[in-house]
Formats: sequence, structure tokens, C-alpha cells
Amino acid sequence: MRLDSPRIAPVPQDQWTPEQQAIAAPMLARKGPLLNIFRTQLAHPDAMRAFLDFGSYVLSKRNTLPARERELVILRVGYLCRSGYEWTQHHRIGLNAGLGAQEIERIKQGPDAPGWSAADASLLRAADELHADHFVTDPTWQALCEHFQPKQCVDLIYTVGQYTMVSMMLNTLGVQLDEGQELDPDLRKS
Repeated sequence: MRLDSPRIAPVPQDQWTPEQQAIAAPMLARKGPLLNIFRTQLAHPDAMRAFLDFGSYVLSKRNTLPARERELVILRVGYLCRSGYEWTQHHRIGLNAGLGAQEIERIKQGPDAPGWSAADASLLRAADELHADHFVTDPTWQALCEHFQPKQCVDLIYTVGQYTMVSMMLNTLGVQLDEGQELDPDLRKS
């Protein structure tokens, strides 16, 4: 975690305006208590609505990357951005999407760590390149195209972009872990 306390505090449910209640209602109906990421974003309802629209695409079945591969990329971005909140949330989601605990730990080592398939290594390498230079090199693009359809390659870029933005927001606003969560020791302040 970059900050020990939030710069913008999550909005307590008993202080929600009717507009904030309307935004939160569908999430409460599906998931129960609202996570800190969403309660923080309620401080800016217009931005939150836009965030939810695009984020819903990236996390849905409309994203043509399979869930496991999508989570591989999201976790790599969260780790590269040093986003403890993002890593913590998507660790569980990654397990549910088919990543093994050892794979999730290996994500920290990147595309050159032993044990990745060529397809997984190409996704991780693309995430690294987009993070470092906002560009996928020709060799990495060719490797991606050996395993993924053009739409999936575009969705890879959208996924990296979405979760880079999410990580920037989480880190800068100091969104704290939700109750009962524990921070990965590799993502403590650095």
C-alpha cells in the first residue's frame, strides 16, 4: 500500500445522497456490502458511472479474453503499479477464474519466470511493455497473434489500460483494504 490512510474517505452508507444510493443499489443487490473502491468513488458520482460502464465491459464476458487470461493480466498490472488493493481483490478473483496459487505468486516474476506457457508469457510481456512504454513491440505482438484473435489482442490493451487507471486511482486516493483482507508482503510500501 502506498498510503496508510485514504486521501478521500469512503462515503459511509448512512450519508449517501439519493444519487449515490441509485448508483450503489445494483451492486448492493448483487454483492452485499459495497467495497471501499466503490464507496470512495461515490464521492464523484459522474466519474463513478463512467468507470462502471467501462469496467463492466472489461470484467464481463463481452471482453473476449478468457477470464483466466484476463486475471493474469490484471494481476500483473496491479503488481507493476504496486497497487496493494488491486492485487488483493484480484488474487481471489484470479483463483476463481482458474489461476493457481503458484501461478499468482509467479506473476510477480513476470514473463520470463519458468513455467509459463508461450501464450501466458506473451500476455505478461505485453502487459509489461504497455506499462513501461505504452506500446507493444512487434515481436510481442507477433507472439500474441500466435495465440489470440485480433479482438482478444484489443481487449488485452483495454484490460491493461483499465487496470492501470484503476491502480492509479487506488494508489493516489489511498483506498484501503476492505475488512478482513491482508496485504501481500511484497506490496508493502516501497
